[in-house]
Parts: sequence; C-alpha cells; structure tokens
Amino acid sequence: MTIEGWTQTLGATPLLLIALAAIVVLLVLIMKFKIHAFISLIIVSLLTAFATQIPTGKVVSVLTTGFGNTLASVALLVGLGAMLGRIVEQSGGAKVIADKLISIFGEKRAPFALGVASLIFGFPIFFDAGLVVMLPVVFSVGRRLGGSVLLYGLPAAGAFSVMHVFVPPHPGPVAAAEFFGANAGYVLILGLLVAIPTWYVTSYLFGIWAGKKWEFPIPAILGEADAEHEANPPRFGAVLGVMLIPLVLIFLNTGLNALATAGVLPEGSKDQVWFQFLRALGETPVALLIAVIVAALVLGRKQGMSSTAIQQVMEQALGPVCSVILITGAGGMFGSVLRTSGIGAALSDVLGDMGIPLIFAGFIIAGILRIAQGSATVALTTTAGLLAPGVAAAGLNEFQLAAMVIAVAGGSVIASHVNDSGFWLVGRFFDLDVKTTLKTWTVLETLLGVMGFILAAVAFGLAGLAG
Repeated sequence: MTIEGWTQTLGATPLLLIALAAIVVLLVLIMKFKIHAFISLIIVSLLTAFATQIPTGKVVSVLTTGFGNTLASVALLVGLGAMLGRIVEQSGGAKVIADKLISIFGEKRAPFALGVASLIFGFPIFFDAGLVVMLPVVFSVGRRLGGSVLLYGLPAAGAFSVMHVFVPPHPGPVAAAEFFGANAGYVLILGLLVAIPTWYVTSYLFGIWAGKKWEFPIPAILGEADAEHEANPPRFGAVLGVMLIPLVLIFLNTGLNALATAGVLPEGSKDQVWFQFLRALGETPVALLIAVIVAALVLGRKQGMSSTAIQQVMEQALGPVCSVILITGAGGMFGSVLRTSGIGAALSDVLGDMGIPLIFAGFIIAGILRIAQGSATVALTTTAGLLAPGVAAAGLNEFQLAAMVIAVAGGSVIASHVNDSGFWLVGRFFDLDVKTTLKTWTVLETLLGVMGFILAAVAFGLAGLAG
C-alpha cells in the first residue's frame, strides 16, 4: 500500500533496526508473556507503524488493508479446505484409502502404503486433524503386523507435514503465494513435485531406519477405528475421486493458461467465454467449493448422512481453523506495515548488497523465526511480508515465484522442538519421551525443510535459465 503525499524519510539503518526490534518484541510477547500470536501481531504492527512514522491518520487504514487483502484469498481456501477434509474424515474415507493401498502394496510395504494414504488424505486436511484421524488406522495396522510405532507412524506423520508445508490449500503456501503474487496453480504443481520426493527420503526412508533403531510399542490410545465408519464405508473410487477434484480443476486452469501463452490454442482463445469459464472453474476457491459440494453429496448423503448432519460437520470444521486464518490475516497486516514503511525494500537492498540470494534469505529468515517461536505460520507470514517488496522488484517469472514460496515454507518448518505444538502432538500420541521425540520428529522436520529448500532452489535456478 502506498500513501499519497507521504515519503519515508528514515534511512535503511534505522528502518532495519526498527524491523529487528519489532521481531524481537513479537517473539517476547508470544514466548515469554504467552500472548496469542494474533494479538501479538496486531500490537507489533501498530508499534511498527508508529515507529516508522507512517502518518497517524493512515495507520489503521494500512493495518486493515493488509489484513483484509490477505483474508480475501486465504480465508476462502483454508475454510473450504477444512470443510472438505472434515467430510472425508467423518465418512470414513481415510480408512478406506489406507485399507485399499495396503491391499495393493502388501503387508511388507504397509508403512509405504500408509504414507501414500496420508499424502492423499493430507491434500485438503491440516496436519494435526489429518494425523489424529489417520492414527487409528496406523495403530491398527501396526498391531496386526508388529513392529515399532515409529515404523508406521513417521511415514504417515511426515506425509501430513510435507503436504501441510508445501501444497495449497494449506495456509502456509497460500499465504506466501499471496504475499509474493505467485500463481496458486504453479505453487500447487511445484509443491507436489517437491513434496513427494521429500516425503520419500525424509519421512518414509527415515521412518524405516528409525523404526529399526528404536523399538516403541504401538500405543493404546486411538487404537481402534470408528465402528460406525466401518459399518458403511464409502467406495475407494468415490473417496479418491473427491480428493482429486481440486487437483484436476486447478491443473485445468494452469494448463489452459500455459497452452494459450505457448500459442498451442487458437489465437484469441483467452478472450473466449468457454476459456474464461473453464479457467474460472480452476480458480482455487471455486475448485475447492465444487469439491466440497461433491463430497457432501457423494460421501455425505449417499452414506446416509442427513442434511443437518452434513451442516454440522461443516460447522465443526471451521472452529479449529479460525485461529490459523486470523493469524495469517494478522501476518498480512504486519507485512502491509513493513511494505508501506519501506522496511521490506531496505532489507532487500541490504541482502542484495551482502550478496545473499533472495531465495536463500527467505529460507534463513523463516528458519530463524521458526526456531525462535515455534509457529510455522508466524514464521512464514512474517518472512513473506519482509521479502515481498524485494520479490516484487526482482522481476521473477511464475515458476521462480512458486519456488520462492516453497523455499520460505521449507524454512518455516525446520527444527520442530518444545515450543511447537506439533512436537507435543506427535510425542504424546506416539507415547515417546522428549529426548526420543527430539531425535526422531525434530530431525525429520529439519530434513524435510532442508530438502524442500534444496529442491526449490534447483527449480528456481532452472526456471531462471529457461527465461
């Protein structure tokens, strides 16, 4: 946002010192005083606006503009994604997918099958919700086949994490894409290309190794799947079809645009009603809305759920994601202050003078914030806000913008430890002590973030060479 008639008079040094102080205050408010991240971001945004001498009469406008612009896209995607995930969860679709994959891959490759099921199920579902839903399946398979909980649990948990970190409609990549102006379709494509090999190395192979090294019994908690779901499960094809709807539609949007740009389609196709209509169907919010409607009919009504029950399922899906949506919006507010004040441009200039590539700077800053305060969402939104002016000025192409999103997302997930709720979620459900959780889950998340960044950096370089 630009303010008519106002020009920043502070130099780069005081602006960067203000930015450093703002981040320190944010961490102190969240970590020491335990103030909710949403409130902390609002407080820090206000203080930063005043410190950088943004005209007092425009401060609230700058804050609300940043908040509203972020929520305009993020709230729709996160809310619809949560609804889709909850319908699939309540219908028993997760267990159907897992059982089918195990029957295909065989018992010896059960960890692989559970991981693949979690990758599919993790597309629309948040990490914690998806993990809790899948754990009864993971534990029941572990009891039947024998072996350490790590052997079955880490490939599944890592799958949910890698999808949550790198692939829209999860809030992290969606927010970063919004800040950087990246195309959601390109982010989705590159996110999947990064997520799948990253999961295989850092979660599946690491899980196999950890399961052999540390023998921990299958916990009793959440050990049995819901009997009601088992009594009337949906068909595998129906569940898989519903989960693939957003992917297909979003790919349709991106593919049509790529074909038109490359000159494969007839000249003037972009102006045709059919072209614009099909691309509109592939816009991420529309694609998710269609998937939710189809899921409500195919996995809801056809499974015997009443309209009231489906409505309740959707309502229950929104409560847990409200905090994520608000924190993301507040991160957009903070980013708006940073951009308006000129702090983001100053940081970009300094990093450029230091010779630090923009993509590496994004990974490092996000990683530092993640380690310091635990929240990947706060780390990612703060970093994206800081770097957005530099990214906008760099003249990056669509795939380079998508690679920037993935790189920052990778930094935001490394080194999960005691200040991260996911650390305790995994440790408690797997019945691990803190030391073992650090040796397993913390290492897995760090490997996941680093490998994701490396693949994103390679893609960034190749996209640059391709023009």
